[in-house]
Amino acid sequence: MTPPAATSTAPTALRPDDNAPSPIRSWAPVLNPLAVIIVFFGLLMLVPLGVSWFLKDGATLSYDEALAATLATGALLWMATRRHRRDLKPRDAFLLVALTWMVLPIFGALPLYFHIEDLSFTDAYFEATSGLTATGATALSGLDDLPLSLNFWRTFMHWIGGMGVIVLVVAILPLLGIGGRQIFKAETPTPMKDASLTPRIAETAKGLWLVYLVFTLACWLSLHLVGMDVWDSLMHAFSIMGLGGFSSKDASIGHFNSLDIELVVMGFALLSGINYGTHFMALYQRSVKPYRFDKELPFYFGVLAASILLITVYLVPHNAYGDFWQTLRYVAFHSISLATSLGFATSDYTFWPMFAQIWILFLGSFIACSGSTGGGIKLMRAIILYKQVYRELARAIHPNAVLPVRMGDQQIPDHILHAVLGFSFIYMVSIVTLTLVLSASGVELVTAFSAVVACLNNTGPGLSGVGPASNYSVLSDFATWVCTAAMLLGRLEIFTLLVVLTPAFWRK
Repeated sequence: MTPPAATSTAPTALRPDDNAPSPIRSWAPVLNPLAVIIVFFGLLMLVPLGVSWFLKDGATLSYDEALAATLATGALLWMATRRHRRDLKPRDAFLLVALTWMVLPIFGALPLYFHIEDLSFTDAYFEATSGLTATGATALSGLDDLPLSLNFWRTFMHWIGGMGVIVLVVAILPLLGIGGRQIFKAETPTPMKDASLTPRIAETAKGLWLVYLVFTLACWLSLHLVGMDVWDSLMHAFSIMGLGGFSSKDASIGHFNSLDIELVVMGFALLSGINYGTHFMALYQRSVKPYRFDKELPFYFGVLAASILLITVYLVPHNAYGDFWQTLRYVAFHSISLATSLGFATSDYTFWPMFAQIWILFLGSFIACSGSTGGGIKLMRAIILYKQVYRELARAIHPNAVLPVRMGDQQIPDHILHAVLGFSFIYMVSIVTLTLVLSASGVELVTAFSAVVACLNNTGPGLSGVGPASNYSVLSDFATWVCTAAMLLGRLEIFTLLVVLTPAFWRK
């Protein structure tokens, strides 16, 4: 009789569950396209590198080092994740967008950090974030003496970030087998994200960038024709079309002291503040009808015109600039510049009475149209809020009345109304919270409030200590990081960034 086999009591090694996703496999769908974006962003550095090499401005080595670091990081990340790619889910898209806007400024900061002595990484990252988010808040001085290629890179980041580097790359991702619709919808700055201008999202992105490029070339040529040299006109065209506000001059547009230049800047700033979808359809149809049917435009031009007239009449008795027409010139420029979130200046408007300062800062919170390169809550949301408030007032008088909220002939669904109300609430909470944080860190109240509003709206200059005659270098490192977070919140329209911080986002 065969004895039974002996059983071992030694502990068996635990084997990982074959079905449990590895960390690389879990993150690869996001990290792999992020690697592609990093490499693409690195290739964009070849443009300022070529400028530096052509002009021999002494910054070539800084670009060489920055380019090598960026391409190496992107390539290594791509190789580590290339085997685990899959189509992006909506949750992946939110994470990819948030990571992209937080990671790219690291590499965008490198040319500045490598070249400028005594520039801290905090200020370099702030500058690059301000560039890519098209904010225009700067911590640098001595811009007139900076190598031209570095000023070119600063404004070129405006141009890249103005329309959105994600929207640019989404035209390329389908070629790599990665769908782009979820990314575009997570990035598109408008409360109504479901409508596409063309059937394929890549075609939409390409169409928007074509319009963007045409307007940029027109702005460059116009600025050159009215007196700017070739390089200054190109750099300022980048800033204007991205509604960023970086300049190659410490005195901004005031350096040129030219009414013709100011008129060109105002004209193209107004164009950039309009929905690029409307521009696209107008050019596609070769008709002005899309502008006539854009329900934001009457409010856009009406509020701006009324504000300019009101502030001008208010300032004339204060002898701010002398006669009415001189006052109108400066008020119109600064009202349009700050309202559209461009952020250029021709004089120090902080010597105006506080009412006028607060009003032009407030304009930047809502004037830019949805789908534009501007910041703030966008005019579409402001109109919806106004109509919702009016409906509630009417309901108080007629409780049983059916009063739908409409935008033209279109009835606005309740889920959009709720989303707009929720966004507006978190927008106000963000301003109050970040202002309190800055104030607690020792920043004077007006400086703290205006810095938060200017950064959250991606406007750039604020009031008092961060006004156009100063810059953000006066802030401590902690305050600078707070303002950096405000810029990212504003560029991603708050929800896109906050949603990845919620426990529900990470819950399986």
